[in-house]
Amino acid sequence: MIPHTESGSFSTYLPEGCKLCQKGAKMVLFVTGLCSRDCFYCPISEERSGIDVIFANERPVYSDNDILEEACSMNALGTGITGGEPLLVQDRVAGYIELLKEHFGKSHHIHLYTSQSPQRDILQKLKTAGLDEIRFHPDIFDRQSLKEFIRSVKWAKELDIDVGFEIPSRKGAEHVAHAAMDQDIFLNMNELEFSHSNAEAMKEHGFTISNDVSCGASGSQAVASDIFRQNPGLKAHFCSSCFKDAVQLRTRLLRIAETTAREFDEITPDGTLFYGVIEGDVEEIVEMLNELEVPKKHYCPGKTRVELGWWVLEEISSEIIDHFTAWYEESYPTYGRLVVERIPLDLEGAAV
Repeated sequence: MIPHTESGSFSTYLPEGCKLCQKGAKMVLFVTGLCSRDCFYCPISEERSGIDVIFANERPVYSDNDILEEACSMNALGTGITGGEPLLVQDRVAGYIELLKEHFGKSHHIHLYTSQSPQRDILQKLKTAGLDEIRFHPDIFDRQSLKEFIRSVKWAKELDIDVGFEIPSRKGAEHVAHAAMDQDIFLNMNELEFSHSNAEAMKEHGFTISNDVSCGASGSQAVASDIFRQNPGLKAHFCSSCFKDAVQLRTRLLRIAETTAREFDEITPDGTLFYGVIEGDVEEIVEMLNELEVPKKHYCPGKTRVELGWWVLEEISSEIIDHFTAWYEESYPTYGRLVVERIPLDLEGAAV
């Protein structure tokens, strides 16, 4: 029996890229929203889909330095290149691979996901740049095109690029599993999941959400289980929707938080940051904090507010409650610092 994780993932083989992703050590480099295919299940947001934009994790990329800063912020051990279709901008991709390898060294593991079946010269260009691993996404209902992917698989193996298939887990995937076994390559199966951008299309194709706590599609996990059971010896990994949220995201947030947290930030078990906020005239707030002998390392002035240790806010709440607006705040440590919760103060200074 194949062991399952608490979040529903299971595997008989884990590619190097996935191992680093589980540790939260892989930066996601989204190199373009352009794509030559129109998959109804594509979860890419409307802000990225069909648009030639670049993101390193959540950070918009306008220069090479943006990519390097994001990788450093999480102490990344590798990068996963995705899109859209990365090979529509293959020169850009090769340049980014070279950039990352030159800055972080050969050990910085880079994998690429593509729905194209590239010619040998393109694979050679990527290998020369430093690509370690490639994952092909064939159309599971186009058996003729699968032959072209197998040709690309053979070229990748000749060039010593780790190679596998990566597809959504849905009925019809069986022959891709057979091809993976025939070629002795790995197979990654991703649980179909609902997103804001694909929900209507998923429903139109007969899919429903599996439960109240997951975005996964009903039946997707069962398809993977059947394929694993029917193909002993298959080198495969099933990645659940819950795993992406409960493990991958959490471990990445913790990694970023440990690198970027200020001295007064409290890192929560989920990898978010918890701190206090005082809003108002910043000069007046800082003057008050100085009068109260709050150490400078315990607060950080901004344009319209001062962030500080939550325990500091609790201690001085009675001094500020009549003069400023204040609350406790929890946010992601990622670029843009998405706020996930605000908790107002009561008159005693404790969280309401």
